[in-house]
Amino acid sequence: MPHAAIDTLSARDARRIARHAQAADAARFLHPAQQALLHQRGWLTMLAPRGAGGAELPLPQVVRLEEAVAAADGSMGWVLTLCAGAGWFAGFLAPELARAIIGTPRVCLGGSGAATGHAEEEGDGYRITGGWDYASGAPMATHFTLNARLRRDGQPLLDANGQPRIRAFLVPAALVQLVPSWNSIGMRASASHSYRIDGAWLAKEYGFTIDPSAATADGPLYRYPFYSLAYATLAANVAGMASHFMQLAEECMRHRRHARAGLPLLEVPAVAAMLQGRKDAFAGARARFYAVLDDSWAQVDGGAVLDAEGMQAVQDSSLALVAVARSAVDGLYPYCGLYAAREDSAINRVWRDFHTASQHALLLP
Repeated sequence: MPHAAIDTLSARDARRIARHAQAADAARFLHPAQQALLHQRGWLTMLAPRGAGGAELPLPQVVRLEEAVAAADGSMGWVLTLCAGAGWFAGFLAPELARAIIGTPRVCLGGSGAATGHAEEEGDGYRITGGWDYASGAPMATHFTLNARLRRDGQPLLDANGQPRIRAFLVPAALVQLVPSWNSIGMRASASHSYRIDGAWLAKEYGFTIDPSAATADGPLYRYPFYSLAYATLAANVAGMASHFMQLAEECMRHRRHARAGLPLLEVPAVAAMLQGRKDAFAGARARFYAVLDDSWAQVDGGAVLDAEGMQAVQDSSLALVAVARSAVDGLYPYCGLYAAREDSAINRVWRDFHTASQHALLLP
């Protein structure tokens, strides 16, 4: 399908995503209509190279789309972000293999970044064994990415610093066993289950290195640093959920009265000022985040290397946005009443999703 307009979220698509969010949460996986939208819009391959059949969208457009989807439904935004992010790895595979994978019907790449398995050299490939956690979108994945420690003759291979050598792999789902394990209070529909592989042999071309110097696609996306991409996309998801929560919190506060003042909450000056302060702080942090992201992308798109200072700026602005989002959500929650504690309410689902997503290891305060 053409990829011309998949970088924005239409109001119609946002309503379609939100309409099924509660059912997806209850079912603990994305609703079929949500899954269909991911495929119909080509979002899952928006970071894959054009030469492999992907959209290869500019990163700032991708991040804004991910934030918008997360604002409609946190679980769907998370699955989109993690699975499209795994599709980015196609830019580091041999072009012919990348085309075959991205051309898979209803392709969806999931995976895990932890090196919790090993890959034993065997012939012209590797025999992979291990278990990995937190593969968002696992039930719909056609391929899984993973990191594994390399071995030869049963002994670990070490790098120049004496540390285990780790390599990334992309594995067809037929070789993977899903292990249902996702029991978090939030992000239920992300179905971020575990998976394991028991001695499956994989040809060497399914291994790859995530580094600009090892990119097989020429575009600026594959020169952009991996961790900078990860910080920006994860922070955008958290921001999307936070903005949704603030909207729902204001609705709750509009219908509540202050027990002591005898006024609607939003007519109590201190409460109204507090709400506005949270909104202003969030808007400011979000604006700074996108200014840094856009500048970093302009540098890489212009042919420059994003240096350590540039990467630190992306990380700092991402974590600052997450911190302000945490402050806003936790500061407003006490004003939302018992309705916000009802498991079947939209605001409770968004609150649960936010507090689950923001526990990601990269987003530590």
